[in-house]
Amino acid sequence: MISTIAPVLDKAVAGERLTPEEGLRLLESDDLLAIGRAADEVARRMHPEPYRTYNIDRNINYTNICTAVCDFCAFYRPPKHAEGYVLEREELLQKIEETVKLGGEQILMQGGLHPEFGIEWYEDLLRDIKQRFPQVNIHGFSPPEIYHFGKVSKLPLRDILERLQAAGLGSLPGGGGEILVDRVRSAMTRGKVMTDDWLNVHRVWHELGGRSTATMMFGHIETLAERVEHLERLRQLQDETGGFTAYICWTFQPENTDMADVPPSGAHEYLKTQAVSRLYLDNFPNIQSSWVTQGLKIGQLALLYGANDMGSLMIEENVVAEAGTVHYLTLEEIRDAIRELGYTPRQRNVFYELIDADPTVAA
Repeated sequence: MISTIAPVLDKAVAGERLTPEEGLRLLESDDLLAIGRAADEVARRMHPEPYRTYNIDRNINYTNICTAVCDFCAFYRPPKHAEGYVLEREELLQKIEETVKLGGEQILMQGGLHPEFGIEWYEDLLRDIKQRFPQVNIHGFSPPEIYHFGKVSKLPLRDILERLQAAGLGSLPGGGGEILVDRVRSAMTRGKVMTDDWLNVHRVWHELGGRSTATMMFGHIETLAERVEHLERLRQLQDETGGFTAYICWTFQPENTDMADVPPSGAHEYLKTQAVSRLYLDNFPNIQSSWVTQGLKIGQLALLYGANDMGSLMIEENVVAEAGTVHYLTLEEIRDAIRELGYTPRQRNVFYELIDADPTVAA
């Protein structure tokens, strides 16, 4: 097996672009060690610095009411459901205040596709946050939400994004990406944005000068070739705009969902897919570990399989937790995980700017 993928790995390590066929060959291989070693070499080439990063933020889900039906989601509730909620504004602001007191400078704010809220509701929300916490970056509203805002308000996508940006939206998360192949999306979801429109939300945001992250949730009904197709679509858009700051992948968490019969993917598949992603996404500057779904040790090991960032302290997380996967780390556990690998832990913001004091510089 090593002999069949060695030329592909050598090509990626040398900085040459892999083809979809070569990406598929790597995903089909079981030589995790060789793939991981190559991904680590690429990560070290792209990030020769003696540190690895993390950030402090909070995932605030402002509502769980959603008109889309996603078989893989245990979090959403349909309109008029007894367990549906919309966070009171003061409670949401209090969550941000707690985040700031813990050293956070960002919130990740996402929700469902609420059938009644027009663009004005979201503008008011953003302005309220920025008025109280002007220093906090709002990393908010996944592409499915943005696309939905346009449908509810009957406005073009660019108008929606311009208005959100003017109201205080700082960056876009990559939520709702799952697998960017329409066959997969239409089989698992109803009433949710398809591939081209998901990508176009990011495209237009980038054209407006914005930055965003990209994601992949894998290990359900997609083929290995469709994982590569997902990576190829991301790579093409990044060639076009250069607006993605980072990529994060994680395994599907089937518990408590309508797809609970899908066997969960293990650490081997997670590490391999992340490593292949690092080799394939040659124009993405950063790869985040997903300790939230994998736990501390695999999340740490991900830093040797292509990731250069440990992700977020994640003061609050609800969506993955609803699917039965609950991993919590303290700030010191995250920092220790980085130190154990011989790196210095450094805090960064969503734009990958370092925001802590350099520990190597004397005060």
